Amino acid sequence: MHSYLKHYIDGQWVDSLGGQRHLVINPANEAPCTEITLGSRADVDAAISAARQAFESWSFSSLEERKAQLLRILEIYERRIPDIAVAISEEMGAPIALCMAAQAPAGILHLRATLDALDRFTFAEKIGDIQVVHEPVGVIAMITPWNWPINQIMAKVAPALAAGNTMVLKPSEEAPSCAAILAEIMDEAGVPAGVFNLVNGNGTDVGEALTSHPGVDMVSFTGSTRAGIAIARAAASTVKRVHQELGGKAANIVLPDADLADVLPKTIDGVLRNSGQSCIAPTRVLVHRDSVDEATAIIRDIMEAAEVADPAQEGWHIGPVVNKAQFDKIQGLIQSAIDEGAKLVVGGTGRPEGMDTGYYIRPTLFSDVTPDMRIAREEVFGPVATIMTYTDIDDAIRIANDTEYGLSATISGDPAKAAAIAPRLRAGIVTINDWRPNRIAPFGGYKQSGNGRENGIYGLADFMEVKSIIGAPA
Repeated sequence: MHSYLKHYIDGQWVDSLGGQRHLVINPANEAPCTEITLGSRADVDAAISAARQAFESWSFSSLEERKAQLLRILEIYERRIPDIAVAISEEMGAPIALCMAAQAPAGILHLRATLDALDRFTFAEKIGDIQVVHEPVGVIAMITPWNWPINQIMAKVAPALAAGNTMVLKPSEEAPSCAAILAEIMDEAGVPAGVFNLVNGNGTDVGEALTSHPGVDMVSFTGSTRAGIAIARAAASTVKRVHQELGGKAANIVLPDADLADVLPKTIDGVLRNSGQSCIAPTRVLVHRDSVDEATAIIRDIMEAAEVADPAQEGWHIGPVVNKAQFDKIQGLIQSAIDEGAKLVVGGTGRPEGMDTGYYIRPTLFSDVTPDMRIAREEVFGPVATIMTYTDIDDAIRIANDTEYGLSATISGDPAKAAAIAPRLRAGIVTINDWRPNRIAPFGGYKQSGNGRENGIYGLADFMEVKSIIGAPA
């Protein structure tokens, strides 16, 4: 069992001030795999105090110092990829091949994108005789999820560090080890004491203490819309900036003349990859009514061919979902679709055949889904796809936009036709014939999918304040 019972505060691993031991459960076998300490408000106070003290000097570090620091982190991070991959696979159930190929290397991509952004970012400019400068915000509280854990951590840590901020990270208690390994990396890289701090904990204690704390200047949160609303309320009393990437319910508009055999496998991959635990998974497949039979047959074959297996086993298969709560939620949504009259094409409730232990979900496809059904409106976060039909492109766009979310959308078919449709979709990200994001492209959503952006120069800008200096000599 991995053991990370201490927090990383002010450049040292320290005992918790009144925290409680917590066991992380491996979702593949339902056995403990890691132990951590859920921190206390006193731990949060200590971490914020260290971050505030470190900000006094780090905020005035040179651009060259920050670049050199990021390069040292990158060098050590690359060496620790296998450790990060194993930790993620064991704690949240992603297959080890996916963790080695995508989950763990995501941190490298964010570090490189941030280094590139530093070279391209305009830190100071003149508007008439006014000098406009970008400066670090201050102490950043970072609260991150379990589904792509190191990806979302590094999407915040790298630009915040590059911008001259200091930070306190609270990773998900469901997948905390990769954050502890990152703390080891930061320590070995010589990041100054107090610049990066790690406090493990849950949302109701450590998360609430961070978001309401007057010593925190900004909260950057990735997670559910429900939790995001609670964080915004807690942060309101101190009027701190709240930067959020929340839920999604991405549509995949399949154009009427699309080559279905070509385009559907590329996007249904997003429903299956990571066991469907991606906020940008294009689960709402919108197909012209004349093409629904062909599309259903193709997606059915993909779902039936998807192998579900132990995440420790090599190969490109699906692992379990992260925990029992998620398993039960997904089972309930699958049952709701059946009860509301959707047609179950493949999959359904229960574990895959032969699996009695672990939080494994049967790859599931529904057709005859209508926009009012729960399965069409709520974020499933599992390997479940729904097929809805449309009559024309205006109808498809209306259905795609008929959601409280606005994180991402996909269009499958002729790229020129798709590009003409993209401006009409109320989503922060629109992908064409694919579902994956790009680490230099702005990442974030409209509506209840959040506010602010991550990645590249836009992510760097969101971790900075803008100051106007009026009357300075030319």
